[in-house]
Amino acid sequence: MNIESLVDRALILFDDFVVEPMSTFLGGLDQHDMVVLYVLVSIATAIGTTVGWVRAPRRAPKFSRVQNIGEALVSEILEENFSAPDYHLMNHVTMRMEDGTTQIDHILVSRFGIFVIETKHYSGWIFANAKSKNWTQVLYRFRFKLQNPILQNSRHVRAVRELLDFLPNGIIKNIVVFSGSAEFRTDIPPGVFHPFEFADHVGAQNSELMSSDQMAMCVGRLEIERLAVSHQTDIEHIASLARRHRAK
Repeated sequence: MNIESLVDRALILFDDFVVEPMSTFLGGLDQHDMVVLYVLVSIATAIGTTVGWVRAPRRAPKFSRVQNIGEALVSEILEENFSAPDYHLMNHVTMRMEDGTTQIDHILVSRFGIFVIETKHYSGWIFANAKSKNWTQVLYRFRFKLQNPILQNSRHVRAVRELLDFLPNGIIKNIVVFSGSAEFRTDIPPGVFHPFEFADHVGAQNSELMSSDQMAMCVGRLEIERLAVSHQTDIEHIASLARRHRAK
């Protein structure tokens, strides 16, 4: 889950707290109390997730300074299963667009397709609909709106498609990976996977959609156009995202 996801989610939660009526359960709380309560629940969830991960038998993923636990897990799975010359993985990719910047968790370039990946690391229950603007997360007795990650990732896909405009339709894939313990209480929409399911999905793709030379050209363009992976880039992206939201 990148910075764009966090800011979008925070804005949605703020709108819910201000605009929508408080539920019966939380009817006695004012806005400040709700914000404090949400922060406490978020901290408790983060601690619980971290402790559970440390105690789990699998080997913990290696972290970079720009990746959260979900992104690190997805990166490690992809790196271990898909290597050169048929695959090239890029993480934390920030690209310029006509209205600012966009930030992509992972891009896996291969001769079998280009997978533009949005990673979500959530717990609780998820109620999803591929066409809905928002999904719902139920965490304990609390309900939160989430921006539909498929629609969110469509902006990332568009940025990649505009850059690689020489590719035919169908090669660039919109993929969402849920890396946390969240359980879907509805049908899982197409293009949404858990990490190892996604690895199996990629491994099953054996139809060559581009040559090695075309793949190298795609990697070259993406590497040239991506912004530097740095704290300053993240700050500039947050400012760009804020401007875009104000303009809506």
